[in-house]
Amino acid sequence: MAMKQNVVICRAITNDHAFGVFYGQNPLKYSFPLLLLELSSIIIISHVVRFLLKPLRQPKVVSEIIGGIILGPTVLSRSKKFHSYMFPDNADYVMKNLGVMGFMYFLFMSGVKMDLSILKRVDKKHWYIALVGVLVPLIGSISIALMVRKSLDKELSKVSSIWGISASLAITAFPVLYSIVKELNLVSSEIGRMALSSAVISDVIGMTGVIIFEATKQGEYKPISALLYLVSLIVFTALMMGGVRQAMLWIVRTTPEGKPVDQIYVVVILLSVMVAGFVADMFGLAIGNGALWLGLVVPDGPPLGAILVEKSETIAMVFLMPFSFMYIGMITDLSSLVDDWKPLFYMVLAGYTIKMAATLIIARFLDLTIRDSLTLSLIMSLRGEVELLLFLHWMDFRMIRQEHFTILVLLTVAVTAFFTPLISILYDPTRPYMVNRRRNIQHTPPNTELHIVACIHEEENLYGLMKLLELSNPMVDSPFSVYTLHLVELIGRSNPVFVDHENEDKKDDSHVSSIHNALKIFQETRGEFINIHPFTAMTIKRSMYQNICELALCKHACLIIVPFHKKMTDTGTRTLKQGFQSVSSNVLAHAPCTVGVLVDRSPYPNIINGVLRSSMHNLVVLFLGGADAREALSYADRMAGRPAISLTVIRFLSNQDDEYTEMEKKLDDGLVTWFWVKNEGNNRVVYREVVVNNGEETIAAIQAMNGDCCDLWIVGRKHGINPVLLHGLSNRSENSELGIIGDYVASVDFGSRGSILVVQQQILRGQEPASAFSWCTKWW
Repeated sequence: MAMKQNVVICRAITNDHAFGVFYGQNPLKYSFPLLLLELSSIIIISHVVRFLLKPLRQPKVVSEIIGGIILGPTVLSRSKKFHSYMFPDNADYVMKNLGVMGFMYFLFMSGVKMDLSILKRVDKKHWYIALVGVLVPLIGSISIALMVRKSLDKELSKVSSIWGISASLAITAFPVLYSIVKELNLVSSEIGRMALSSAVISDVIGMTGVIIFEATKQGEYKPISALLYLVSLIVFTALMMGGVRQAMLWIVRTTPEGKPVDQIYVVVILLSVMVAGFVADMFGLAIGNGALWLGLVVPDGPPLGAILVEKSETIAMVFLMPFSFMYIGMITDLSSLVDDWKPLFYMVLAGYTIKMAATLIIARFLDLTIRDSLTLSLIMSLRGEVELLLFLHWMDFRMIRQEHFTILVLLTVAVTAFFTPLISILYDPTRPYMVNRRRNIQHTPPNTELHIVACIHEEENLYGLMKLLELSNPMVDSPFSVYTLHLVELIGRSNPVFVDHENEDKKDDSHVSSIHNALKIFQETRGEFINIHPFTAMTIKRSMYQNICELALCKHACLIIVPFHKKMTDTGTRTLKQGFQSVSSNVLAHAPCTVGVLVDRSPYPNIINGVLRSSMHNLVVLFLGGADAREALSYADRMAGRPAISLTVIRFLSNQDDEYTEMEKKLDDGLVTWFWVKNEGNNRVVYREVVVNNGEETIAAIQAMNGDCCDLWIVGRKHGINPVLLHGLSNRSENSELGIIGDYVASVDFGSRGSILVVQQQILRGQEPASAFSWCTKWW
């Protein structure tokens, strides 16, 4: 058969640096400026595509693949002139090698983040989902491939090729899944955790499948090659686990507590990624496997795993991975789809369908709802970077041709692009929190146990929390069950961790144990009144609110206490935790119960035992009307029962109530009347009314009260406030989670040394407000 003679346009590229266009030189004739242009082009095109696809809720990987395809022969490089200037022969060589390095560091970071120890902790249902989700599509894909084997190419019809393609269709790559689940903010959701745990199991099975594929491919050359491959694999694995792993653990042991890992160790490990890739490639183990296995032997989380991810993630994802997608785009060519690619297309399509159906069926069998089962099946079918690297590996084996590679890439993009928005539509992680039953302080009978979820970011939050719990007046007939949740940002690992410290072994973390020890001492002093149940949640910041709301939902809490993310002092503010403002905002938006944001101004003591020592504590309630103000007053009423509490309630009224709803007015009047009648004989409770006509008068009245010593200001956040009382004040506060009045009282300008508790009453979903005096029946 006569072969076509292809005319190749070559252009010489020099390694010298250009002096500039003003010297009459073309920068594109020099290697480094051309490399910068290629990198800039793929980044700009990918970001433009991402911006255009944002309304369709597309993940980042889809826009990056499309960006590479646009630069490739399908679109721009279809012009021979464009291709010869942008991707001459030596520039094409550099681009491909940088692309492979990008995949290597992507797999290394994925290995560092992956926690294989989770296999010991996962539920049986996760094993069932993973096993059925892998074995059923594997068997189905092999069966279909055998049926259409005669119509497949010579290379594709080999047993090793059929196994390799079928295995890739069956497994779910954890690195791909985690990236998209993180984008969808489902990491801490029930379905997200289930999918990630199942994906880890799937990856372990997938590694076994890859080993079988590589061994059979090696055996096609010489039978002894398969044996040599397995021997090399055993030696490489032993070297990793016995030598490299022990060296990593030694680095962790020798690093002082609270100190970062020495920079030289970080540099050596990052350079070892390329060494591991070289050794793995030399022995036929596949270059990507070396990087992945090196990442797996790194202890995940701080100090080592966290700093490795921190140091390498930006370089790998921003500067190297664009070359990877450019490499993919250069091979993908729609014009190559002229030969017989349909058998492979049907085989792959059937494999994806069988996997989705198998996962859906097993999820329904395990009593998941239809919506959740469908969501899980879609998540487990997502495809991305790992699949693209496998396609390149098959190209190296000459197992597939360009048209096969093109159809595989297009199917990868299509599946991920179609399934991701469906996941967003089908699954709302906040849906379980939308309760219709009242879970707040106002409607909780006084002689019942109060369930509280208390969030802790760091040790500095402890004293303010303990002081608030003491002021809340726990008693024998009204004890507190406090579920403390220590929030730890997930760094250097992917799988979120939720620990119940009463039922599991404590983590080997001195910072966590010091918090728990302080809580234990506090409970011993108030043991008959307060029962503390410690929990720890390690997850990304965007998903922390899900752990908080889920714990509150499961424990039937009527109050969530969230610490303010800033420390207020006399001289100014200091941010305690960067990015934690969004945690408070999300909790306020989705909580299944009442939320209190605590702005603590208390000095942090050295001894936590014995929180309240002074004889009298002065509390002030700023009652501006509405549901939040009524909840704040109800909480203050509980506190007023403590003998060492002096409570002052200031109700703000206006002569202009045109915008104030009649229903809110009745509810406010009813609760205030009940409160005054109940505490009429209590000389430690003072009730005042202040008439104002606008926001400025409201602020002036509050400022006038600041002369008195106040230990705690209690104020409703915003719901139902009479608009006249805030007229003229800016609706935009610096700290929106505190509301307009709360933000002012917490500001340095106000000048108070007292702490502030901003209360938001539970927002009922799908239920109209109760009648004006429905709450009265509980109290009389």
